Amino acid sequence: MSLLIAMFSFSLAMSISPGPVNMVIVSSGASYGVRKTFSFVSGGTIGFTSLLLFIGLGFYKIIDLYPLLLKYLAIAGSLFIVYMGYLIASSKPELDIEQQKLPTFMQGFLLQWLNPKAWVASVAGVSLFSVPNNSQVFLTFALVYFLVCYLSLFSWSVLGDKVTILLNSPLRLKLFNKLMGGLLIVTACFLLYSQFN
Repeated sequence: MSLLIAMFSFSLAMSISPGPVNMVIVSSGASYGVRKTFSFVSGGTIGFTSLLLFIGLGFYKIIDLYPLLLKYLAIAGSLFIVYMGYLIASSKPELDIEQQKLPTFMQGFLLQWLNPKAWVASVAGVSLFSVPNNSQVFLTFALVYFLVCYLSLFSWSVLGDKVTILLNSPLRLKLFNKLMGGLLIVTACFLLYSQFN
């Protein structure tokens, strides 16, 4: 039972804490509502869980052999986060924005695979909740993380949707989108900076 509590606590701390995916979800929830953001939430959850499984079922051995690989992934991920930040910051402050501007399932999925925070969380989780010659503990952890991640990301979309009470004018929504997009770009720049120091 204590192992399950540890798995839950780790998953919650890593999923609910602010990061690039959560910022996109809040912005999307504010602009489009919970229902239209659910596709991105699903992409983010499934993307992270597949990354966790990928690392836990063998890729961590390659990371041990080639630690620079994580650095290159972090750089590529930071550039993708800048792109997502630009999309948010430049989006129109209208509540009926075209469907094509919505963050998509595939963007949520890819953002997790290119998100340095997701890689760090996956590698840390694998190292904490893996037992040699027994994949059952790790697979239980992956299931717990999947459920906690879904609920956490969904709660960020609800928060974004509720913040629309404060964003009831095009000017406020535009400022909010610029702020959220700017925060994503700053986060990406920090991640890039940390790769070269």
